[in-house]
Amino acid sequence: MRSYALTKASTVGPIADIVAASGGSITKVFQKAELPLTLLEQPQRLILLRDQFHLLETAARTIGDHSLAVRLSTEAGIPGLGAYGAHLITLPTLGDAILESSRSLASLLQGATTIALAVEGRWARWTYCVTKNLGLGQQKNEMLAIGYMLALLRHFAGPRWTPDRVEVAGRFDGRREIEQVVACDAISGERAGVVFPARLLELTNPRPPKEREPDYPPVPAETELTEVVRHVLLLQLDHGEAGIDSVARRLGLSRRTLQRRLSEQGVSFEALAQRTVRDRARNLLTETGTPITDIAYELGYADPAHFTRAFRRWTGETPQQWRRRLAQ
Repeated sequence: MRSYALTKASTVGPIADIVAASGGSITKVFQKAELPLTLLEQPQRLILLRDQFHLLETAARTIGDHSLAVRLSTEAGIPGLGAYGAHLITLPTLGDAILESSRSLASLLQGATTIALAVEGRWARWTYCVTKNLGLGQQKNEMLAIGYMLALLRHFAGPRWTPDRVEVAGRFDGRREIEQVVACDAISGERAGVVFPARLLELTNPRPPKEREPDYPPVPAETELTEVVRHVLLLQLDHGEAGIDSVARRLGLSRRTLQRRLSEQGVSFEALAQRTVRDRARNLLTETGTPITDIAYELGYADPAHFTRAFRRWTGETPQQWRRRLAQ
């Protein structure tokens, strides 16, 4: 069954940085991955998990770097995980943080993924697994996870700490380059993960945050199709292709199947698209100084007059009146 799991776009910026530093074309990489460059400015946006896989694979192939994914996450560190990473470093011990990484993964970062901790004698094995076959780039995503796992371990154990070994699911290329990045042996295993002394689980947090942790908006489950479609619509708006055919194509569905599945959840595509565009228009008018003409074209309108009529129908005000009233 096809997965509609979402993930935060927080890794998109670091991918672009590595591509640029290697002399590659960011624009070409994003075009091949069929993702808009606007994601670089919106790391908390949600995208399909398999779109992130595709971007990782495309970037790695473009610059010829098998270690790109693990290098990216080790360099980005915990900040690269956004709200999820910020939450994990509030925990009192490493063991607590690892257990919480499993509990909060789906709500704060991404779906269709499991994280597990197993302790056998002196050794602990912390593993990461995407539960559905999302195709191209899945192994790169697992390598990305290994780098982030190392970042959390080093938050507690110190920046120069190294594990006994890392394990990559299945056969993989670039072993030597990957071992240089992780500073330990890299071997094939059943699941991607990190093996380290179990006694480290008792390490206390050396730098607990002093401020109260904010409330983070949850990542919708992949079963919440209306929310998934809403986020895909926002992505397609940035592409300038927000019609039902383009949305269905990104989801891997036929137009008729998408309509039927939305109907089963009590909503039509047309109503959902209109609500998404309306909310996006309000956000742009409220949070940015983008000219109204540019907003109209960004939202897919043929001209500003059509946008103004639609906005008045939604709110009873023109875009100019809405923005002026909020500014008072």
